[in-house]
Amino acid sequence: MSDPTAEFVIDFPTLGFLQSSWVSWHCPIPDGFHKGEPFVEADWQLWCTANHARVRPRTPWRPENPVKAQAFENRRSLVVGPQKIGKSPWAASKALTMALGPDLFAGWAGGGETFDCQTYACDCGFVYEYEPGEPMGMPWPTPLVQLMATSDDQVDNTWQPMLQMIKNGPLSERVRAGESFVRIGDDGRIDKVTSSALSRLGNPTTGFIQDETGIYTKANGLVKVADTMVRGTTAMGGRGFELTNAWDPAEESTARSTFESRVTDLFKFFRQPPANLSYKNKRERRKIHAYVYAGADHVDLDDIEALAAELLERDPAQAERFYGNKLVRGMGTWLPEGAWEGAYASLGRVAA
Repeated sequence: MSDPTAEFVIDFPTLGFLQSSWVSWHCPIPDGFHKGEPFVEADWQLWCTANHARVRPRTPWRPENPVKAQAFENRRSLVVGPQKIGKSPWAASKALTMALGPDLFAGWAGGGETFDCQTYACDCGFVYEYEPGEPMGMPWPTPLVQLMATSDDQVDNTWQPMLQMIKNGPLSERVRAGESFVRIGDDGRIDKVTSSALSRLGNPTTGFIQDETGIYTKANGLVKVADTMVRGTTAMGGRGFELTNAWDPAEESTARSTFESRVTDLFKFFRQPPANLSYKNKRERRKIHAYVYAGADHVDLDDIEALAAELLERDPAQAERFYGNKLVRGMGTWLPEGAWEGAYASLGRVAA
């Protein structure tokens, strides 16, 4: 089985290194034994950060009217990962980067330039020295970032780590954080959006996090809500992230639509295990876990095996989706076994 981390080669212009350094300085680990230590991105997280922040090579610098979304190769990023891989704290750091960090392209370094937080009214002491030819970054002047999920409990998976990052780090001097919004200066905000708080839609958003888009369906109305958020953000030149576990392929979800789209300006990170490995076989299941959790050194695969084995007893499909990162139809759905994989094979793609 090939090394799944072999793809993590960053050989393109990106704000990713600047953003990752900014995060490790401003965003402490929100909980656990390492609470308060710098949040250093895992390999898979840095890979996704770098691709989301990948800059088009010939983007011009116009200080009077900076190129926003079109400066980047990708308008939106879809990150599909198994449970416990670290999507929520990473999403929290992405929300803070979009709201307060160097999220916009600010020209090309010629040599000797730096990103200095003091330039942007932050006295934390962070300074990043650019390499010649590296793209430079700057914050939004009036950011509005929205975090969306199906419920308050779901959005709190990202919201609460974000509040801890603010409380225990240098950003606490710059923002006023509450339970439903974060105030940034006089005009900037980070807001929660759930199915019970849709009145916040339609605002001029500059960035977003959409959590668990695999369960945004037409039936619950969240496909339309997600589309509205994307349109509003695009109108402002902003961009955003979708994060989810593997979805039920029998359902028409936002994540499924994004993944199946053939447009070229969507970054998709979805490491599906080799199709010849059976999740019901314990030895092969271990190989699947090692594959899909590659680049996440904090994960204990023995713990994942214990959780997966328990869930397998009562809902095998969920176990495969949540921990095996596989597209498997849910119990009681209408699709015959193998139909989904066969459809992908007819398109020349492999589905796990």
